[in-house]
Amino acid sequence: MADEPRASTGSAVTEWFSTRIGGVLVPVAATALAFLIGGLVVAITGNNPITAYKAIFAGTGLNWFFPWVSGDARADAANDLQQTLILMAPLILTGLAVAFAFRCGLFNIGGQGQYWVGFIAALYVATNLEGTPRPLHVLLAIVAAIVAGGIWGGIAGALKATVGAHEVITTIMLNWIAIFGGTYLYEIGGPLQGPQESIPRSDEVFESAELWPIWGSLPALHAGIFIALFALVVYSVILNRTTLGFEVRAVGFNPEAARYSGISVSKNYFLALAISGAFAGLAGGIDLLGFKFSVDVGDFGTNFIAFTGIAVALLGRTRAVGILFAALLFAALEVGTSTRQLDPEVFEPALAVDLATMIQALVIFFVGAELLIVYIWRARTLLRPGQAAQPELKQ
Repeated sequence: MADEPRASTGSAVTEWFSTRIGGVLVPVAATALAFLIGGLVVAITGNNPITAYKAIFAGTGLNWFFPWVSGDARADAANDLQQTLILMAPLILTGLAVAFAFRCGLFNIGGQGQYWVGFIAALYVATNLEGTPRPLHVLLAIVAAIVAGGIWGGIAGALKATVGAHEVITTIMLNWIAIFGGTYLYEIGGPLQGPQESIPRSDEVFESAELWPIWGSLPALHAGIFIALFALVVYSVILNRTTLGFEVRAVGFNPEAARYSGISVSKNYFLALAISGAFAGLAGGIDLLGFKFSVDVGDFGTNFIAFTGIAVALLGRTRAVGILFAALLFAALEVGTSTRQLDPEVFEPALAVDLATMIQALVIFFVGAELLIVYIWRARTLLRPGQAAQPELKQ
């Protein structure tokens, strides 16, 4: 009987973390702690953390929403906000690519490969079919990105479903196949190399395949933000309003119980990773069609946006609303700490980039420490006087 209070206390803590209040407070607290530690690091470098964070916030463009910002400052804020929202769109989609698989008990590390495969598929369509009406050309390119990403994720899903290959291993391997495959396609002498320049690159997409600009210029915020927001709705509907979503969540909660109840675990493993790949492929497609319009071989080794998507999914706790705000946070952090934003007299831009990476890592650590907190709470009860030496009761 002595074990029952400890078990009930631990269960209560665990249940609190799963409640709506706990689900909000944990990521908020994790973010606050990450920024607090980041501020201490800024202070150690001899800078004022409050001044540095104010400058970073101003660089995100979020101050555009403040009515007292006017004149040139408002115009600058609008330009910065456009860049934040441009980056937010693929972060939402790559976050969904991780979150959907996670709800099925899978860890999709392959978002980067799925992103690039979708990007390349959209690029192939967008640099061909000249003369196609713009709505149709855009639609075909986006569908190509979704299908290509879905196939790439589905490969890992099929391996998991048929031979039990661990998805972490297979998706990481598929990442590098996509990256090196893309480099081969567009390098010097590659089958899809575009115009001869100092850096090998692809052809530019036709104007008929470009997403419509909706705000600003150079580059303008494009319609991809609406596609990403619609994907959030699709994600939520699939998980919460369809039979597929019920089965995916059941398998993620307990695959053996799901199998016993007649749910095909193998089928759901495949579908979960295929749908995850489709989200990541779509991210690559809207990045291309929205503002990049081409790719050079250097991009394949420097653009790792889908790995930030992992942090987005974890901070958002795989919930649609959480992913939305997490994507906005990480996009704002990346834009606000870019070297073009910060005055070196306020904070060294090179250090700011490292600060952004460190804050992202700390957020992941603190969110992931949720289970550790539960264990610590349980251990605290075990160390109470008179309880530490009590043996377990056997039935």
